[in-house]
Amino acid sequence: MSEALFPRRKTKVVRIGQVEIGGGRPIVVQSMTKTRTAHVESTVRQIKRLEKAGCQLVRLAVPEIADALALREIKKKVQLPLIADIHFDPRLAMASIEAGVDGLRINPGTFGPKSRLKEVVERAKERKIPIRIGINSGSLEKDLRSRYGEVTPEAMVESALREIKLLEDLGFYDIKISLKASDIQRTLKAYRLLATRVNYPFHAGITEAGTLFRGSLKSVAGLSLLIREGLADTIRISLTAPPEKEVEVANLLLQDLGLKKAGINFVSCPGCGRSQVDIQKLATQVERRISSLKASLTVAVMGCPVNGPGEAKEADIGVAGGQGTGIIFKKGKIIKKVPADKIVDELVKEVFNLVDEERKSE
Repeated sequence: MSEALFPRRKTKVVRIGQVEIGGGRPIVVQSMTKTRTAHVESTVRQIKRLEKAGCQLVRLAVPEIADALALREIKKKVQLPLIADIHFDPRLAMASIEAGVDGLRINPGTFGPKSRLKEVVERAKERKIPIRIGINSGSLEKDLRSRYGEVTPEAMVESALREIKLLEDLGFYDIKISLKASDIQRTLKAYRLLATRVNYPFHAGITEAGTLFRGSLKSVAGLSLLIREGLADTIRISLTAPPEKEVEVANLLLQDLGLKKAGINFVSCPGCGRSQVDIQKLATQVERRISSLKASLTVAVMGCPVNGPGEAKEADIGVAGGQGTGIIFKKGKIIKKVPADKIVDELVKEVFNLVDEERKSE
């Protein structure tokens, strides 16, 4: 698969730090810290782990002034662009801007009198700081809930258009938008509807998706549909799990769709009665030991002599299990036969050797 299979809607381009979003640019992966922002050192450590995992943007909750003030120190210690997530209090937005954030996530309608919003917008415009409007099904305005009877996609879109108008009336257009619900159908329909009304880039995701396993499945299902329809310019996988896991799942999704070269393409068979090695143990150990590699290689771990050799030969490096042995393939050719207890070490060694060879040839 390639980018050509997933045509993107035409949008404005928004720049957050050095990261460009929309306008057909590659889909950007982001996450959110789960530390108290005012706890600078733990927040910095988490951001650095996110960066190592392949995160491109990071959002931080700013519920109190101590959190806003901490952003200045955090900004000095990390490389990723920072987005301040603020609700209700424009003073926190102003303090975050002064601290040097690269983006804001607000809902303008919660800031009270228009004069308070105007001050934030004017300062954001001066500093070239984009604003994300974040519509969440769990916090829809009461009048819209009453009029629509429930939180419908149409109600979410109307809420977004209200918020957009508040910014546009102040001459601000450096906007991106999210419309998140915890179910796929409502989220997808809301993005579809809004895409016919505005040309701002979309931040996409299924909110409150769940724990690592179930939340990953739901998020991947929903985001695959949004990406297929060109409705995702930047994405977050929302999990009840460490934020690095959100980034890992997002990058694997984009890699498997052929939209990003995020690292090793790992292939393994499910195992069956023909397996002559402990394929679950073998695949888990190999994947764990090569997971840090960023090289664009396919590695296959196969458990039987029926489909195994063919799959292993198609990979850059692969192994097919046999009776007490493993046959290791490299670029389609058999390079060695090893005893079962040496498969992991030998296969991993050959993967790293191939990575080194390809780096030297660049």
